[in-house]
Amino acid sequence: MSESSQAMVQPQIDPDLVRDFLREQPDVLREDVDLLSDLGLKLDTGNVVEFGHVAIARAAAAREREAQVRKTIEATAEANMSAQAQVHAAVIDLLDARNHSDLARRVDEMAALRFSLAAGTVALEGPARVPAGWHVLVDGQVDMLMGDHGVARMGFFAPALGLFGDKLDTIRSMALVRMALWEPSRQGVLAFGSTDPEAFTPDMGSDLVAFLARVVERTAERWPVP
Repeated sequence: MSESSQAMVQPQIDPDLVRDFLREQPDVLREDVDLLSDLGLKLDTGNVVEFGHVAIARAAAAREREAQVRKTIEATAEANMSAQAQVHAAVIDLLDARNHSDLARRVDEMAALRFSLAAGTVALEGPARVPAGWHVLVDGQVDMLMGDHGVARMGFFAPALGLFGDKLDTIRSMALVRMALWEPSRQGVLAFGSTDPEAFTPDMGSDLVAFLARVVERTAERWPVP
């Protein structure tokens, strides 16, 4: 007979019967040292089963769990504060741009220095001229890149690799944010690329990159479209 078949025919033990038996025959438990040890119990000097060290062990385990939760919360809070500090510094870097090409350069530097990413790119649709240092998109390409994702697209999307120029072979995930610049509006994209496949994922929030895109929009609008 197989082990599974044997398990199926084993008799079920009624906990109530075991409890009643131990009440009627307490010496069975008190005199079985090995059983007490297996249960994590011991007898005190008054011949009473002592649960103290079990309770202490449980309390210690609870304290350890609380300590781990506290460490996780503290680490998350520290990471959030660090991220906020980097965002504030990134905004200042962008606002200090002197012209369109300097803004594009700062976006790429910000990606690497502030967020440890592979690249940052500002792209704009033609057919009119595009600022120096900006990636050129054909008319309607923004809609193609964004699809039905609305304002932001997170994760890997092969058709967007061309935004990253000579770094495209290293990109494993990306964040794309739609932009509208000047009047009449011209469509653009702010793109960040990472070598880490998990840096940007489809289920990730896009608030941060969308905020940075708004900063890029407002900064670019200081100067007339070329």
